[in-house]
Amino acid sequence: MAMGYFNPYFIKRRAKKWWPYFGLFLLLVIGYQEGVLRSDSSSGSYTTVDESSRSTMKEIFALEREIKLLKSVLKKYSIPEAEYADTLLPIIYVITPTYSRPHQKAELTRLMSVFLHVPSLHWILVEDATHKSKLVMNFLESSGLSYTHLHQSTPPDWKLQDNDPSWRKPRGVLQRNAGIKWLRRKLRGDRDPRGVVYFADDDNTYSTELFKEMRDTKTVSVWPVGLVGGVMVERPLVSRTATPHVMGWMTGWRPDRTFATDMAGFAVNLALLLRRSDAEFSFTSSIGRMESDFLEKLVTLSQLEPKADLCTKVLVWHTRTERPNMKDEERLRKAGTPSDQGIEV
Repeated sequence: MAMGYFNPYFIKRRAKKWWPYFGLFLLLVIGYQEGVLRSDSSSGSYTTVDESSRSTMKEIFALEREIKLLKSVLKKYSIPEAEYADTLLPIIYVITPTYSRPHQKAELTRLMSVFLHVPSLHWILVEDATHKSKLVMNFLESSGLSYTHLHQSTPPDWKLQDNDPSWRKPRGVLQRNAGIKWLRRKLRGDRDPRGVVYFADDDNTYSTELFKEMRDTKTVSVWPVGLVGGVMVERPLVSRTATPHVMGWMTGWRPDRTFATDMAGFAVNLALLLRRSDAEFSFTSSIGRMESDFLEKLVTLSQLEPKADLCTKVLVWHTRTERPNMKDEERLRKAGTPSDQGIEV
């Protein structure tokens, strides 16, 4: 009978039955030994692990709260969350000249309301002043936007007088150039600057769709502008060929211009603008030719990129806010009782 236990067939059968239990026992022994060694290696090891876990969990909970807050902001302003998830979106740098006037904050607030819906946008706001104003500083700090605040004053000889028509002298020249110079300083040394530059005046009306259109600009992109130049819409004329291109312009004024477009009607690829160091706006441009003279330093007509459904949609309007009647305000100020005393308007 004893020989039966040493029978190879009997041993093989028993091993098949008992090997799982032996393996489990072996794992328990190893686990016990590892635990003993860990506990012996440092008397405070379990405390350290617990504290580390608690710290990690606190960070996770804090991040979850921030995510919920950001999602609520996106929902509040109807911003597509998918756009913000794309960290590779080229930045749109919007350069806006502005100056002090009764309705300045109202105009800037309208712009801000649009920009908050545009992902990856950096606003370069340039005041026509000898120093930054407190009103604009406070406005930008509370805007929730990524921004740069600059100032550059226009010489008195180049400023419009109260009774001058808006076309009499070029406006925003030095302010736009200050924004361009800031970009060149900021991105000096960047071997692959990705982005788009757009010159947005603070008295126009913009659709959020416009910024989606300009995002992938490779050279200079163009589109129609409504209510400008004495016509309902000023627009590029686009060929209906296999490779659509700009052939000319539909405009009511100076159609002989190489680029008969308004300031609101084009955007420039950032890398292209940085490469062309001479590309700036000039006081010496003749009336109505400032945009054309600027674009001639960057591209030819055939290099333009027609946007907005081949320039058949109007996504920006050259609107202007009517100058408010301040007759009674002047009387109140002379009496020493201004209506906005202690209130920022």
